[in-house]
Amino acid sequence: MTIETLDDLRTHLQWAIELEHSTIPPYMYALYSLDLSRNSEAAQVISSVFVEEMLHLALAANLLNAVGGKPVLDSPEILPSYPHTLPHSDGSVRIDLAPFGPAALELFLAIEKPASAEAPPEADRYHSIGQFYAAVETGLRMLCETLGEDAVFSGAPERQLHEIHFSSTAGNIVPVHDLASASAALKEIVEQGEGAARTDAWDGNKNVFHPEFDEVAHYYRFVELKCGRRFRTGDTPRSGPTGEEIAVDFDGVRPMRSNPKVADAPEGSAVRTAQDRFNNTYCLLLYLLEDTFNGNPSGMNTAIEAMFTLKGQAQDLMSLPSGDGVTLAGPTFEYVPIDARS
Repeated sequence: MTIETLDDLRTHLQWAIELEHSTIPPYMYALYSLDLSRNSEAAQVISSVFVEEMLHLALAANLLNAVGGKPVLDSPEILPSYPHTLPHSDGSVRIDLAPFGPAALELFLAIEKPASAEAPPEADRYHSIGQFYAAVETGLRMLCETLGEDAVFSGAPERQLHEIHFSSTAGNIVPVHDLASASAALKEIVEQGEGAARTDAWDGNKNVFHPEFDEVAHYYRFVELKCGRRFRTGDTPRSGPTGEEIAVDFDGVRPMRSNPKVADAPEGSAVRTAQDRFNNTYCLLLYLLEDTFNGNPSGMNTAIEAMFTLKGQAQDLMSLPSGDGVTLAGPTFEYVPIDARS
């Protein structure tokens, strides 16, 4: 499927929202599993990536709103059953909900892996996220050339999120109103994930937790955790990180059950009750984000409050044995229909 019409473009930008959201639950799950007293560096890396994925979600919504679309988040399609593959991809990356560890790191590296320098744009069944966004930009430029920017960027400006709505040290929220600003938003997403160029590890920002260091892109942050070292000036993707050591303790992780399901726990049990509570709050978050992206940008503060509630609910879950005699319970990220929410 190529991007030849405005409807095609809107479809693919909704796919971008689904894609950006799909990375959030596995990052949250791994982050929740960490013992912060033993894995503060890993927690900083994963939390920094999580916050930037939220930024990317907001940027995708800005892009879709700018071209007259309507972002959808409160939908079963946003939360498919785990495990599942990256939405609309070639199916080569399987997403699991799993505690932090070598397997989770390999998953995160597969999600964020940069495209090769010669890799073509891929609008559907993409192999890498960068190739998908390259296809979006190619389609966007073609439509601007054939229809004119005014026809393409027909969305209401008041639906755009600005810095005042999403203030963060994780990058720039770009209000989109023309081809230049749309390209800037796409660039922000791709550079934070893959690097400032397909042959470069850096994303152009400073490290949030260690401002004395330049920040590497998501993929290379996970390379740092895998190698136990930071990238330093002069390092390349080929050389790998040669800087100071990063402490990663794979034993300092709560043994949360992988890919849990509400149905695994007996009805009325403490685990099932806690998982239901988490899922209700997570779906409330999706509702709040959809409302924020559809004409109520100031609602982002309420959505952020829901995220803090989720953290407390996840901590409650992780205090409970899952029932298999080995692992602890974890959130299931299952969709709750609106009429079934408590």
